[in-house]
Amino acid sequence: MAAPAAHAEVEPGGWNSTSPSFTVQERGCGQVDNLTFTLTCSTASGDQRAERRYATYTGGTRQFEGYFRISAMGGTRISLKQTFNESASGPYFMLAAERGGRLYAVHGGTTLSTAGTVGATVRVNTVHQVGTSHRTYINGSLKHTYSSPGGSFYDKFGAYRTDSGSGPATVVWSNVKFWSK
Repeated sequence: MAAPAAHAEVEPGGWNSTSPSFTVQERGCGQVDNLTFTLTCSTASGDQRAERRYATYTGGTRQFEGYFRISAMGGTRISLKQTFNESASGPYFMLAAERGGRLYAVHGGTTLSTAGTVGATVRVNTVHQVGTSHRTYINGSLKHTYSSPGGSFYDKFGAYRTDSGSGPATVVWSNVKFWSK
C-alpha cells in the first residue's frame, strides 16, 4: 500500500511521506539521546560523532526536513546534516556550523546562512534528485544547489566533528520528516 500524499515545506507537488529506517551512530565522545546529539570533548582529532544514519536510496527525488537548535557550541565546524554517496564511499554534501552561527557547505566552503547561532531554531530542507541535483534550503529559502551523480545515497543528521572542527557541541533536532517522488 502506498503512503498517502503529503505536503512538503519546499518544492510542493507530488510528494509521498516516507519513514526510512535508521541506525544510531556514536563514536569517540559522541552521545545520542533521542534527538539530542552531543560531542562532549574538545579534541580536534579522531572520529567524534553522534548521528542518525538513514536507509540507503538509489533513485528518484527525496526530500528531508528537520529543525535544529544548537544549544551549546564550545567548539566549531560541526557537521549537522549530511548526504552520503555510498558509490563514492564518502560525504557528498555536508552542512556544518561554525561558532558564531555561520552555516556552510563543507565541500567548497560556501556560506549558506548566519542563522545557526546558539539558541536559534533553524529549518533545513534538502531536495535530492539522484543523477541531477541536490538543493539545500535554510528557513524555506534556497541557499545551495549542487550537481548530483547517480548512485546510492543516504541521509545523516546530528553532530559530527569535521576534519577542521572541534567540540564540544550539543545539537537538538525536532520535527524530522522525509518525502519521496
